[in-house]
Amino acid sequence: MKLCRFTHDGVTRLGRIDGDTVIDLSGIPGNDGSMRRLLGRIDLARAATGLAIALDDVVLEAPITDPQKFLAIGMNYQKHADEAAAAGIPVPTSQLWFNKQVSCINGPYAQIELPKVSDKLDYEAEVGFVIGRRGRHIAEADALGHVAGYFICNDVTVRDWQARSPTFTLGKSFDTHGPIGPWITTAEEVHDPHALTMSLSVNGEERQRSSTGDMIYDISRQIAYLSTVMTLEVGDIVATGTPAGVGIATGSFLKVGDVVRVAVDVLGHIENRVVAEA
Repeated sequence: MKLCRFTHDGVTRLGRIDGDTVIDLSGIPGNDGSMRRLLGRIDLARAATGLAIALDDVVLEAPITDPQKFLAIGMNYQKHADEAAAAGIPVPTSQLWFNKQVSCINGPYAQIELPKVSDKLDYEAEVGFVIGRRGRHIAEADALGHVAGYFICNDVTVRDWQARSPTFTLGKSFDTHGPIGPWITTAEEVHDPHALTMSLSVNGEERQRSSTGDMIYDISRQIAYLSTVMTLEVGDIVATGTPAGVGIATGSFLKVGDVVRVAVDVLGHIENRVVAEA
């Protein structure tokens, strides 16, 4: 099942993708438009019937906009860690986590801004997941059972601002710098989240390509590690790291007019154009 948020005739609603149509889920009892709350009642979304709207006639929005947490792991692919070290960024000896503030969340096809205060705008193709079952001290063996589904993320980063804060948070959290989507593909449709090919291109030129099987810390280990510290709540979103090929490695930063496309097996693609901050 693919769950989305979409806008049609000026109204944004929750939906379920069925082929080339979107099923409006507005009729679910108690539906208040929150994907986070819908994930807590996901069986209702499977069974619901509603108005079918052609996918071509809607605008897909970020599938979830109200998570309590947006967590991301740094340098979780060895070749990326190697290129980061070459750029002077220390390589961690354990899982390295940071926050992207939820205000950075952006739509799968929305514009991303080149900030007025920097020309070091970078891209990071990532697979993300969303928590579907609350938990603390989750064992690795049980961890994937807490995942509601998966989505594509571009962990857009302002590199000079990232360097200003040991937590990375400032450089990771500029408005518009968290495009996600195009929908949430529920876990039963993703046979193995560690066997997905992802790629990123800028203006049609491929910059990144890897398998999620190349993660240093797989998703189960990520969940177990995070839940040692904090309770993971339904709707929390997590970005699982980016492979080699980011712009900072070659000095190839994004410019106004660039189009960044991230594609992942099973999950679809997102595509965002860079514009100048107004």
